[in-house]
Amino acid sequence: MGFPMAGHLLAAGHDVRVFNRTSSTAERWVAEHGGRAGATPADAAAGADLVFVCVGADDDVRSVVYGDEGALRALAPGAIIVDHTTASATLAVELAQRCAEAGVGFVDAPISGGQAGAEKGALSIMCGGEDASFAVAAEVMDAYAAAITLVGPAGSGQRTKMVNQILCAGAIQGAAEALAFGERSGLDMEKVLQAVTKGAAGSWYLSNRGETMVADSFDFGFAVDWMAKDLGLVAEEAARLGAPAPLTALAAESLSMRQEMGDNRLDATSIIRNYRA
Repeated sequence: MGFPMAGHLLAAGHDVRVFNRTSSTAERWVAEHGGRAGATPADAAAGADLVFVCVGADDDVRSVVYGDEGALRALAPGAIIVDHTTASATLAVELAQRCAEAGVGFVDAPISGGQAGAEKGALSIMCGGEDASFAVAAEVMDAYAAAITLVGPAGSGQRTKMVNQILCAGAIQGAAEALAFGERSGLDMEKVLQAVTKGAAGSWYLSNRGETMVADSFDFGFAVDWMAKDLGLVAEEAARLGAPAPLTALAAESLSMRQEMGDNRLDATSIIRNYRA
């Protein structure tokens, strides 16, 4: 998702230097968009006012932010790091503290909208951090955002993304069970979708994934592995808070079944296969 997001930043007139742990990806971005590529996170971040991070998980963030050649080492006081990774709230608080010690601002800013949202520049960004850092970052993030919300202090963005993922997991789980039930009933599923998507049962997933679920087509979208990772973060935070999360546990079990069947990189809606004979 960072590939098109960085493209939107350049198109908005910003001076952009990119880094990717797979150097060929950074080179391809430069060939397609222009700009420059850094050999390391520190090289890419040197002299920057803002650094945007979008990687896979907590340890990936730590590596590119304050590893031996991490971005934080190259930033002057007053710069800001924005982490778009879906990661733990604990990491967000940790990063905010480490950045503060270096005189650098920090915003945890996980995103929702998928690859399509990144390509269209229409992401929803959920933020945690200080007002001043957020105000500067938001002005730049507007290049690829449809909505940007500061929810609270560091960690609030990640916890809001967890709320988002619980809602998404519930919608996927419900759609899978319902559509598989309709199929077993022998219903005309094209007409069923027409009937239910515009009423109280309608959801983004029914409208945008219902037809592909019925067609057993999943070679796109938000992967089973990534949704499973996100729900793992939810489970950890829920346990820490003492918050019941039975729906999250059910959806995580459904995703685990697809991982065991090798559907790791398919869209998370492939869990409908769990309910087919």
